[in-house]
Amino acid sequence: MSVQQQVFVVSGKTLVIGLGNPLVGDDGVGLRVVEELKPLLADRPDVEVSEDYWGGLRLMERMIGYDRAIVVDAIQTGAPPGTIHLLAPDGIPTQRSASAHDVNLSTALEFGRRAEARLPENDCIRLVGIEVEDILNFSQQFTPAVQASIPRAVEAVLDALDAFSIGEPA
Repeated sequence: MSVQQQVFVVSGKTLVIGLGNPLVGDDGVGLRVVEELKPLLADRPDVEVSEDYWGGLRLMERMIGYDRAIVVDAIQTGAPPGTIHLLAPDGIPTQRSASAHDVNLSTALEFGRRAEARLPENDCIRLVGIEVEDILNFSQQFTPAVQASIPRAVEAVLDALDAFSIGEPA
């Protein structure tokens, strides 16, 4: 199915999407954060909270039809584990994709816009990145610093939603 065939309108809605792999240690932290957010945002019809396991083109396709998007994901920048980052799409230092044939989020958004997909503008997309320590070992447990950062990541998403709702850049 092409990008143009998947276009649907979700007027005034924000997508909050957690990414990760729950079987690879800290990599699943984005999924855990959105799990914590679901009951907190259940009364917000303007917000959809979801999870996925892919980035790049598939993530771009998930954003079609939304006015705003907040992506929650594990990142590694060299900062101390558990650090919370709030980044715009062009500042995202990671490439979550299933293969070498996929692209990073900024490139995927550019492709989508060239295909005239209805995507949020870059100033309406934020990444809440949780600095991780272990994304190489099979485990369903987070390292202590990442586990301790989950409440701060939840708050960062809520703050970004509040900033979007009052028209400020998040």
